[in-house]
Amino acid sequence: MAQEGFVLWFTGLSGAGKTTIARALEPILRERGLRVERLDGDVVRQSLTRDLGFSREDRYANIERVAFVAKLLSRNGVAVLASFISPYRDMRDHVRREVTNFIEVYVSAPVEVCAQRDVKGLYARAVAGEIPNFTGISDPYEPPENPEIVLPTHEQSVEESVAAVLAYLETRGLVPRPAPAVGVS
Repeated sequence: MAQEGFVLWFTGLSGAGKTTIARALEPILRERGLRVERLDGDVVRQSLTRDLGFSREDRYANIERVAFVAKLLSRNGVAVLASFISPYRDMRDHVRREVTNFIEVYVSAPVEVCAQRDVKGLYARAVAGEIPNFTGISDPYEPPENPEIVLPTHEQSVEESVAAVLAYLETRGLVPRPAPAVGVS
């Protein structure tokens, strides 16, 4: 039986834990026999969309390009782990319409927690006015209204978040359940 593709679309503020959770989930999905590709906002902006800035128009163009890649992968049976702030609901709705088995994963954490986690110092620079159009500071973030999965990363561990995503995927039949451990006699 061929693997059915899907797109886990991790959305949330910078520092909420999107990439961390996707990285932790990736090897587990591979161990269960899935073909997996991880698309990460920082990495994509270094290659596929390096010509774009962070204006609303450029953010849309960025997500449109990523949606195209995710569509190609998911319709060919690949599990796509996409980690993008994607701050606007209508841009996430566009991706939902374009790809196979879109699953919106809201990685939720208060902006104060995200700022505390910020190892790059981006929040401090944004508050100081050095970074324009910074989501959560000088640009809006529109939380999902009906995401399939909500991960409150300020209240749960990475392992708990990964377990919640796996449980959802297993329930939908998109990921095989792990084989039961066989006792040695």
